[in-house]
Amino acid sequence: MPGAGASPHDLGSGESSGNRGQRGGTAPIRHPAWARAKAGRAKREAGTRMGLDRRDVLIGAAGGAVLPAAGRAQAPLRLTLGTATPGGGFPVFGAAFAAAIAAADPALVIETRNTAGSLENVGLLADGRLDIALVAGETATAALGRGAGITLAAAMYSSPGLFALRADAPERGIMALRGQRIAWGARSSGLVVLARQVMAGLGLDIERDFDPVFLDRAGDGPPMVLERRVAAFWGAGVGWPGFVAIADSPVGIRFLAPDAAERARILAADASLKEMALPAGSYRGQDAAVPTVGNWSVVLARPGLPEESGHRLAAALHAARADIARRLPQASETTAENTVAAAPGPDSIHPGVRRFLRDAGLLR
Repeated sequence: MPGAGASPHDLGSGESSGNRGQRGGTAPIRHPAWARAKAGRAKREAGTRMGLDRRDVLIGAAGGAVLPAAGRAQAPLRLTLGTATPGGGFPVFGAAFAAAIAAADPALVIETRNTAGSLENVGLLADGRLDIALVAGETATAALGRGAGITLAAAMYSSPGLFALRADAPERGIMALRGQRIAWGARSSGLVVLARQVMAGLGLDIERDFDPVFLDRAGDGPPMVLERRVAAFWGAGVGWPGFVAIADSPVGIRFLAPDAAERARILAADASLKEMALPAGSYRGQDAAVPTVGNWSVVLARPGLPEESGHRLAAALHAARADIARRLPQASETTAENTVAAAPGPDSIHPGVRRFLRDAGLLR
């Protein structure tokens, strides 16, 4: 169920106890100059306290502190988050996302739900059956461009796409995979959309030019590769569970990606894709970076998600940026700066998130 908007909060006020120098109920006699000096000190101290309180509030607004002033209580807020099929990268990210936000703002609960992936997530958002959802690449770009009220809540991570094979597989280029059995992932997954884009740039169709396998669960892919039931498994990103399972096996992993000429063809055919690289050491046994192409996966928000809910989410996520990176390496890209970079334009960003980014000086 969609979460309610956050309610306004009252700032608590404290009272000082005053001077306790009285004895026997009689106040000591003080020289007028002392009284004037005391009054001046009190005025300066009050001004200092006011300045510090204002600074705390500003730091909270711009720096993302969830509790910018002492004594401020956060109203309970629950948001539902759509991820994808078990065994894929989205459920792993969703778990880290929810845990890091809970640590930063305990009253903000992210309830994760497994779904069929990016395409289904967009439909569930449009119907108001999810508050926020993880959506990959071109699926996210298309959803943001429809003018239906779906907005960008946060960047997740970049998704450099490539094939994983057994380390002892003989194939040395994408064209060597033509006609072979390939596990592409769940049919409604954003990774399959990315695969279609990349292959189309090479003049290939994933169903016509290959023997395609579409999975019910992303976690079914690694055993197929290891048991030679498929020649390769398509995926993307750092720390992707399907690639981890193959890399950590006794057999080991080897990656195939478009070469330089192929990358140029793909990028010329589809401007929504970007040149990227899988960094060296992303997986066990992968000693060199793997140049490829890819896109950004993002967190989208449903139409009508209250502005205060988006602002609260953005503040909590910014406060949790170091924590989420510790929980999941690729989530180090889940930053306010990358939210700006991943957005097609400021108007595509959720109003509450946009207000947070402007307060932080990251968006005009």
